[in-house]
Amino acid sequence: MAAAVTNWAGNVTFAARQVHRPGSVDELRRIVAGADRLRVLGTGHSFNRLADTDGDLVSLANLPTEVTIDAASSTVTAGGGIRYGELAGHLHAHGYALHNLASLPHISVAGACATATHGSGRRNGNLATAVRALELVTAGGDLVRLDHTHPDFAGAVVSLGGLGVVTSVTLAIQPSFDVAQYVYEGLTRESLVAHWQQIAASGWSVSLFTDWSSTDVDQVWVKRRTDGDATPVDADGWGLTAADGPRHPVPGMPAENCTSQLGVAGPWHNRLPHFRLDFTPSSGAELQSEYLVPAGDVVAAFDAVAGLRERIAPVLQVCEIRTVAADELWLSMNYRRDAVAIHFTWVADTAAVLPVVTAVEQALAPYAPRPHWGKLFTVDADVLAGRYERWSDFADLLVRYDPAGVFHNDFLDRYFPR
Repeated sequence: MAAAVTNWAGNVTFAARQVHRPGSVDELRRIVAGADRLRVLGTGHSFNRLADTDGDLVSLANLPTEVTIDAASSTVTAGGGIRYGELAGHLHAHGYALHNLASLPHISVAGACATATHGSGRRNGNLATAVRALELVTAGGDLVRLDHTHPDFAGAVVSLGGLGVVTSVTLAIQPSFDVAQYVYEGLTRESLVAHWQQIAASGWSVSLFTDWSSTDVDQVWVKRRTDGDATPVDADGWGLTAADGPRHPVPGMPAENCTSQLGVAGPWHNRLPHFRLDFTPSSGAELQSEYLVPAGDVVAAFDAVAGLRERIAPVLQVCEIRTVAADELWLSMNYRRDAVAIHFTWVADTAAVLPVVTAVEQALAPYAPRPHWGKLFTVDADVLAGRYERWSDFADLLVRYDPAGVFHNDFLDRYFPR
């Protein structure tokens, strides 16, 4: 490569020989067919080496990003490289919405779905659960379409980029809706334990933030659909205080980077993400880890992490706790279990952070945590394999779709050795 290419956080410098930027699917097919090793470079929001390769990288940024809405089937089809913020704006302009969005609207659709990235909400599956079909270029340069009726579909949606280059995705859509966002402060550990179910049900999407300087929760973000029937927030009963102005979840960061709060209703795509598309997401200089545990273990998992807070707090910017509904996607962190996601935004110091990451994994081990595929984790392959019922089926799928290992890299070799 003429110049070093890094991920968004700057903690990964890609080892690829070159970056291809095809302008058409036919050009992409020729590139893939001629490659010995190749991975897709999305928006760079992975914090590990999932997208790295010693071969070539390919960016989908220059591929056509046509968006086609099918009202009859309530679906939208768009290029895999499109960012959620761009897709959401188009959908809303035509009266439609996705069921949920992640914290950042900056991420690509294909990359987010391939790693089971999620938003929040007890009844909301991760972003990949909206997929109804996908089109991908396989290792031989063939263009293959898989829809939800295909026997490989449940294994192919969360693929970690190992089956091919996803050129388009078809997603389920619904009528557009408005959301009002509220921020509350001062949730004690005791109130969390006593009222967790009501708190988690108080919005379409609910997030809890703490810096682990204590065992209390600093902020509770509640995003309520204006047409919904979520349990009302009982601020007095739960010991909460409504924020007196806009907040940023990371202490010290400007609230103007965040989506509108204070209960002002607005379109779904301007409220469900925490951060605005036109501003730097989160804090910018950071590392991230995340672990999803069974929803029934939320209190025990919370206390397990709290027991490490003296080690966590010095290298932490903020921790977020969310809920995600179960699904049937083989490598989804939510495969057949409703989950609570415990997310860590760390300082940008890998050497200081990694030992704490390992300590968190050990503390959560009794609850079989599944780490987010695109974030930092150190769980051994044998341990992680035991947490996914369809692990070996996915390993077989990798070999069947990519027998020569064109899309394999060190990351996949570690967890799915050939």
